[in-house]
Amino acid sequence: MKEIILKVEGMVCNGCENRVQNALKTIEGVENVVADHTAGIVKVSVKEELDTNVLKEKIEDIGFEVKE
Repeated sequence: MKEIILKVEGMVCNGCENRVQNALKTIEGVENVVADHTAGIVKVSVKEELDTNVLKEKIEDIGFEVKE
């Protein structure tokens, strides 16, 4: 399993964390998601090689910004 850490801007509460977590869990290959709005990061555990652009696009589709 591989862990991907993304910097995400725009999360301001637990509700934001839940939106991100629920959205990413719909992607095939995603095992676990932990979003932390205070740190501005999202940790994603994937079971196979997953293009990080898929994760970034999903986060941006729901209104948040992924920073490099």
